[in-house]
Amino acid sequence: MTLVEFILLAASSLFVIVDPIATVPAFLAMTPDDTPAERIRMARLACVVAAIVLLGFAVLGKAIFRLLGITLPAFEMAGSIVLLLIAVDMLRARRSAVQETAEEKDAGIAKEDIAITPLAVPMLAGPGAITTAILLHNQAAAAGWPERIGLYACIIGVCALSYLILRLSAQGARWLSPIVMRVATRVMGLLLAAVAMQFMLNAVRELKRTLF
Repeated sequence: MTLVEFILLAASSLFVIVDPIATVPAFLAMTPDDTPAERIRMARLACVVAAIVLLGFAVLGKAIFRLLGITLPAFEMAGSIVLLLIAVDMLRARRSAVQETAEEKDAGIAKEDIAITPLAVPMLAGPGAITTAILLHNQAAAAGWPERIGLYACIIGVCALSYLILRLSAQGARWLSPIVMRVATRVMGLLLAAVAMQFMLNAVRELKRTLF
């Protein structure tokens, strides 16, 4: 895989799993009494925290595996299942409970400041996004430093784009058509399902090489 191909894979899969567009309705529902300026401040802090969390897990993922005695193929298989569950819900045009539960949304409505939780974690940097960042970093580590730097840039870029989307929605997101959202969610779900299966194939290939 070339550097350009890896960056395209990383950027698209991270954007699909972070899914800031689907976060907009919950973001607005949890901030009904906040001014646009307050919403923008929360969105900015949430995206900074999400970027730090994803970068942290990407860099420290392998060390965590060693500490817990987890092999990469095992994590790739588990991660592919998590991503596939999210993809199935996206194909049904609904927000996955892996990304955001009703309880977390209700707790966010009751809070005065939702920036760090639940907006940053787990709505933006949830289990699926963290899993994707770790798996992509393992691929990048095997390829070289250009791929690692490209992945870090992709994480920062996706979080920056998420901030822009949330910032645009601060006025009420009248531009967000429900029909367009459903179509986009289903298309992104299909792409995410393909990414999940690719991670599974990578795990099987690694196991085959290890065993035989």
